[in-house]
Amino acid sequence: MKRTPVVFIHGAWLHALSWEPWAERFASQGFLTCVPGWPGEAAFVRDTCEPADLLGRVGLDALTDHYARIVRSFDIPPVLIGHSVGGLIAQHLVTSDVGGAAVAIAPAPVNGVPLPPPPALPPADRTGSTERLVTLAPEQFHRMVANTLTPEESRLLHERYAMPAPLRLLTDLGYGGEDPSPWAVADVSNAARGPLLLVSGQEDRVVPDSATRAVYKQYGDTAAVTDLKQFADRAHSLVVDSGWRLVADYVLGWLNQRGIRPRPPRS
Repeated sequence: MKRTPVVFIHGAWLHALSWEPWAERFASQGFLTCVPGWPGEAAFVRDTCEPADLLGRVGLDALTDHYARIVRSFDIPPVLIGHSVGGLIAQHLVTSDVGGAAVAIAPAPVNGVPLPPPPALPPADRTGSTERLVTLAPEQFHRMVANTLTPEESRLLHERYAMPAPLRLLTDLGYGGEDPSPWAVADVSNAARGPLLLVSGQEDRVVPDSATRAVYKQYGDTAAVTDLKQFADRAHSLVVDSGWRLVADYVLGWLNQRGIRPRPPRS
């Protein structure tokens, strides 16, 4: 019998390997898990830090198309679970009827919801191409992404999962004072889409809880299922830090509540 697929979409400054504990947890519950990387992303963090021409050219449009092709390749519409820019992409896809349900965790905002002035970004690194990557040093990662963690836990996460982000993608998301990309949208009026869960960390400095709540309010007039879960004392690292399982198990419970189970009913 076929299993319900779950596609994990990671965000900026974290490698696809950051989803491994989630994938193992969901697989243990019977889901078929898929953890694809970005175009140009190497299999291991250390290799992604090398010159990466393809990764440096990735913008929000290419990244969204990349995941749309993956999602459409399944016979059963997958559950989409995205973090940060991955949460934005998950919303864009599910509201376009690509995918069966979506969970957007600390998602980059859609539809013009503003972010506060971002923490100072480090200079972009030249990588041998005309495009550039932006790398977070360990102390920057701690200040921006893992601000509720101890310096030691933050350092370990940085060593294990942190990777550079394309400057073009950050610009598309509105960093640096630019207008967000036209791809940073979701059809909040689509009443036929699958269920959507928005998740925020109340101490998040990259995507504040207030931004996620503002996006949630945009969905207020649709008949489609839209839920919000806020985690107190959690930062942008909530999907990867030592408290990840609390978030993952909440998502599993939400899927079950919404009738989305590891094995879909026979047609």
